[in-house]
Amino acid sequence: MPEDISLVERPGASIQERKLSGSAKRLPSVDSIHQRVLLAIVEHRLPPGTKLGEERLATVFGVSRTQIRQVLERLAHDSIVTVQPNRGAFVSSPSVEEAREVFEARRLIEPDLIRKAARGAKPADIQRLRKHVDLESAARAANDKRSIIRLSGEFHQIIAEVAGNRFMVRTMRELEALTCLVIILYDAPNVPACPYHEHSALVDAIEARDAERCAALMLSTAFGSAASRRSRKRAGRSITKLPPATLASTSASSTVPKGVSTSGLTPAFSFAS
Repeated sequence: MPEDISLVERPGASIQERKLSGSAKRLPSVDSIHQRVLLAIVEHRLPPGTKLGEERLATVFGVSRTQIRQVLERLAHDSIVTVQPNRGAFVSSPSVEEAREVFEARRLIEPDLIRKAARGAKPADIQRLRKHVDLESAARAANDKRSIIRLSGEFHQIIAEVAGNRFMVRTMRELEALTCLVIILYDAPNVPACPYHEHSALVDAIEARDAERCAALMLSTAFGSAASRRSRKRAGRSITKLPPATLASTSASSTVPKGVSTSGLTPAFSFAS
């Protein structure tokens, strides 16, 4: 694993990376480490079941184990990491029921969020959304799978920001991370939740201030895409019918994706972008 842990801002960098890049170049804070680990999970660089060793992370980031413990506690609070007594912290593997609950929560939250965004969006918000969709298109043109996955999720966080609800911004960040874990377990890991063209349609509807069309499109985009349908369908099977690799749950990480190390971080993993 590369020892260079500087957070270098790059074209298409995540929202959190851009906000934290200045301080992270000097010394990684708990916030910056939290966002970088979370980003690695969202981009599928840390698959479900990966062990997050305190000592290894402390060495990589050049900070104390106390700071790493704070990061892991925050991720555990959001159900993104699972801490097992006498074993350590692992990237969570959402159970079948948890997968259902993630999609149910998004169905309940996102239509109202985008209605509010459509009613209150300013010209600068529309410009920001279109710029983000352009970044998604560029990532697809470059076949940059990590950026595609991350940007697709961030689009929904921006909707929450445009809606003006700080609590929902945090909630959407957590739900997007959990959605990524669900997709890894129950679908193809390189498939983003939403087709890119549907995000453009959403921006058009927001600009037209058509709140009800926005809500209908959101339901078909976030929960009607091929990846989402497959994930929900597979998560809806009885556990006895699920493939062995998908039987890992947040209460036990004895079953983890093939090639994932349970004694330390995956050998090829790097926090460097």
